Amino acid sequence: MAETKKLRTIDAPFAALGPSGVAIRDRLKNLTPEDEKVLRVVGEHQGRLASRDLRTRCEAGNDHDNDAWAARKRDLTEQSSSRIAGAITKATHDQYGLARRCLLAHIQNLEAGIRMLRHRLSQPIGEKGTKRAPGGYRSKREWFHKSRRLDTLEHRLEVARADWAAGCVRVVRGGRKLLKSRHNLAAAQLTGPQWRERWEAERWFLAADGESGKRFGNETIRVTPDGEISIKLPAPLAHLANAKHGRYVLASKVAFAHRGREWADRIELNRAVAYRIHYDVARDRWYLTASWTRPVVQTIPLATARAKGMVGVDTNADHFAAYRLDRHGNPVGDPHRFHYDLSGSADHRDAQIRHALTRLLHWTTRCGAKAIGLENLDFAAEKIREKHGRRTRFRQLISGMPTGKLKARLVSMAAEHSVAIVAVDPAYTSMWGDQHWRKPLTSKTRKMSRHDAAGIAIGRRALGHPIRRRTAPPQHHQSDGAGHRTVQADRSVRAREETRRPVTERAHDARRRTGTTRTRATSASNTVRDARSSETWVQDSLPDTA
Repeated sequence: MAETKKLRTIDAPFAALGPSGVAIRDRLKNLTPEDEKVLRVVGEHQGRLASRDLRTRCEAGNDHDNDAWAARKRDLTEQSSSRIAGAITKATHDQYGLARRCLLAHIQNLEAGIRMLRHRLSQPIGEKGTKRAPGGYRSKREWFHKSRRLDTLEHRLEVARADWAAGCVRVVRGGRKLLKSRHNLAAAQLTGPQWRERWEAERWFLAADGESGKRFGNETIRVTPDGEISIKLPAPLAHLANAKHGRYVLASKVAFAHRGREWADRIELNRAVAYRIHYDVARDRWYLTASWTRPVVQTIPLATARAKGMVGVDTNADHFAAYRLDRHGNPVGDPHRFHYDLSGSADHRDAQIRHALTRLLHWTTRCGAKAIGLENLDFAAEKIREKHGRRTRFRQLISGMPTGKLKARLVSMAAEHSVAIVAVDPAYTSMWGDQHWRKPLTSKTRKMSRHDAAGIAIGRRALGHPIRRRTAPPQHHQSDGAGHRTVQADRSVRAREETRRPVTERAHDARRRTGTTRTRATSASNTVRDARSSETWVQDSLPDTA
């Protein structure tokens, strides 16, 4: 007897929470040379303080506590202000926490790679693998190189675990990518002075956290409703002020086009708004970013989201495959695809994702659906090199899919369209969708792909229905005594459990509606009683023959 394949437990679908924060940005135009000079000096001064504070925090490691935090803030206050010191220490705390989470993820990836190497090295050379576990390596040469790589990964894991136990992290203010490009300026298409300018601009610190109850929601960087920007200067730079109380007012004014009304309502009520001033060296432009938090609430309950059907979306490397389903899980219309190109720069990829998501949300709104079913993808465990071996193209494929950024951006954009996002378990959606839905929906005018069928499977799982089209037939007889055979009819549908009308009754009603007379030559009796019908009907007499 063939061994039955054991399926893993499938998690229940859930409605994703709405965005917890908002960020808007506007360009600082018409800045005078004096304004730019002040911004550079303030950013450089506070950047040095932030670098020094981050170094102090990293050296403390696990021995850091609230008293050490207060001591760091007192040292910074002497050279800036209490509010600036608070913003710097909070940014340092967030950066240290992010580095710790990245170190933990690195340890988990090393452990997964070591487990895979040990398994494959324990198999005989040339042993074929199965769907559940890979086999041995192809040759002695490959086995030898993988054994050396195992030693390398074990050493790296030992070092990473020691760093984790000691609370040691490795952080680069300004970005590790920009730091490494210094060693290969030709590949980065930069000169020495250009790289230095970018490096210094990335290490500046021109940010301030919001404060509820203070004037316009921020005391350090203040923006009035008419767009006037003023900055509270640090104590050593107070001589640069051009306004009262050690403040410097910029000549530029901002007017947020996106969410401007929401921003204005917050500052008029003196609610907290955080600001950050950033200099784009490549474009030679200054920007102001405003951000604030929102209470984390579920935008639409799951039952309400399912009431008007669902749009199932299968995420791929170059497109979204979407299919609309009604509330019973039946596909409606034809599949739709929303393509994007993830090659090129990061800004180009981000713009492509935004454009594809915008088209998807607009099509969902036109369809009348109030929810989108999406796989809760996470390729963290799939990106290790040891799991897929020589399948470099597949590793590049899953590594290039921006699943984290996609989920965050889709949730944020869907909330503005009053569309809920229902996350489902991605297990077996492509396989079962292809098995149960691809062939039945393929016709001369509709070509179904595996991704389109996966979109239907995702949508049905988001609606709470099983993926397959029909349940198993009754075991003891062919009627519906053991339960309704199809899962398409809801419990509230009338006459769903009634017996099917006999064929003879339907044919008799059809003749009565069309007014036609059925005549045929037969040698049987003129009177026939159908065993499945309670009515008796008589055929017309045989036609006369000459």
